[in-house]
Amino acid sequence: MSENIVRTNFIRQIIDKDLESGKYQRPSDIHTRFPPEPNGYLHIGHAKSICLNFGIARDYGGRCNLRFDDTNPTKEEIEYVEAIKKDVEWLGFKWDDLFYASDYFEKFYEAAIHLIKKGLAYVDDSSAEEIRQMRGTLTEPGINSPYRERSIAENLDLFARMRAGEFEDGAKVLRAKIDMASPNMNLRDPALYRIRHEAHHQTGDKWCIYPMYDFAHALSDAIEGITHSICTLEFEDHRPLYDWCVENADMPHTPRQYEFSRLNIEYNVMSKRLLTQLVATGIVDGWNDPRMPTISGLRRRGCPPEALRLFCDRIGVTKSENMIELQQLSQSMRDVLNEMADRRMAVLDPLKVTLTNLPHDELLEIANHPQDESRGTRSVNFSNTLYIDRADFKEEANKKYKRLVLDGYVRLRGAYIIKATEVIKDENGEIVEVIAEIIPGSLGKNVEGVKARGVIQWVSAKDAIDITIHNYDVLFTEKNPQGMPGDMLDYLNKDSLTVVYGKGEPALADAPIEQAYQFERIGYYARDSKAEELVFNRVVELKDSFGE
Repeated sequence: MSENIVRTNFIRQIIDKDLESGKYQRPSDIHTRFPPEPNGYLHIGHAKSICLNFGIARDYGGRCNLRFDDTNPTKEEIEYVEAIKKDVEWLGFKWDDLFYASDYFEKFYEAAIHLIKKGLAYVDDSSAEEIRQMRGTLTEPGINSPYRERSIAENLDLFARMRAGEFEDGAKVLRAKIDMASPNMNLRDPALYRIRHEAHHQTGDKWCIYPMYDFAHALSDAIEGITHSICTLEFEDHRPLYDWCVENADMPHTPRQYEFSRLNIEYNVMSKRLLTQLVATGIVDGWNDPRMPTISGLRRRGCPPEALRLFCDRIGVTKSENMIELQQLSQSMRDVLNEMADRRMAVLDPLKVTLTNLPHDELLEIANHPQDESRGTRSVNFSNTLYIDRADFKEEANKKYKRLVLDGYVRLRGAYIIKATEVIKDENGEIVEVIAEIIPGSLGKNVEGVKARGVIQWVSAKDAIDITIHNYDVLFTEKNPQGMPGDMLDYLNKDSLTVVYGKGEPALADAPIEQAYQFERIGYYARDSKAEELVFNRVVELKDSFGE
């Protein structure tokens, strides 16, 4: 899709000012990162962050790392690591360096020792519940832990024994010593390390203590030389702790954190916890179910990466939380697919048409794309027995009906004008066949005195193939299911998937997996990657019909 979008936002303005002030000498000094936790599949909100971080590095000639913030081995799996790599590459980006927070576990441990020696961290024997009660509330200050004034020597000894595996999970934590009366709850002596006797997907059984996210994330950015640490708004209140960790751990580099609004899109949930629930309960067919807002789900559905990048460009980057209309994503897909998708013909509710005056089958050359001759043509057999869509024929209709009517004319896409002369019905009065005739001389031409009502698609009954169509709709009936009372499952759309069995032209038998085509007059469809038979997923309709 050729669209000129000026990529500017408040983060890019900050970078521009940093360059103008001399804080960074060259645009190539700009260094960003995309730091997912490998505890699930990426969703469309992550796509916004990917496009932002990698896009900044690309446009400034800087660098962008892919870093896995893998500090919680109980929830993380190598499956998610590989899926995230695939998603980033599919979106069209390539990281400059690939890191894991676990690469720095030894450095994190040394930084924690450094904080203990400075009197800025201590080992606490309190339980998680006791620590929660001592933290206070938004209106009341916290209470110092009875272990807060342990000596440096004792803290060093206990922390070393924590690493050695002498204590059970939850028996002790290492906490920062900051300010239990701080109005920012994140500064009330937050935990820096916890005990977790759990094998790690990268380090195996080497560690039984693991750093907390805020500590590891800040130090990882500093170690890697990140200039602009970009995250979503929920981390805004964590920024003082981020800065505290970098400053007091005496890191050689000082990154700065900036926050932007999360992507919320209508009729979806953007919480990994809730998406995991949908997968675990079998409501959806895995993380890549085409109804899921995951990148892998959109890919399986047939959404091109260009469309997702276009969508992220169009919605922009702000600090204001808002709900993005689903139609904006749909329109981005249409705009891209209209240019890049070849055309094919399919009939979703087949009605037989017999042509009485076609002397022999003909091989027609039909354009793959009506606006792009360079895409070439394909050979399509035209026989005396066809299928059209049942909705494209009526015995009687007013002038607004632009399809085939008994004793009326219609043009078949890329073929002749035909006239319906008779209908055949079954014992229930349902039409099972239309008898028609071609208008001689109408192949690709108009004929004087013959006015076709419109143009409809068709397939030859002699070589049409059976196809299964999965028409996907929104997964929820409410625009903001997370904001509704009760359980999100109360708002599931029972019609989020409808299955149709139709007929398609033979060329669809060789359709590549996940490549989208425009089914003439129907919508954009892509071959499913999971099904063994010919299943085509609806990517998006030809026009927005939601709410009609």
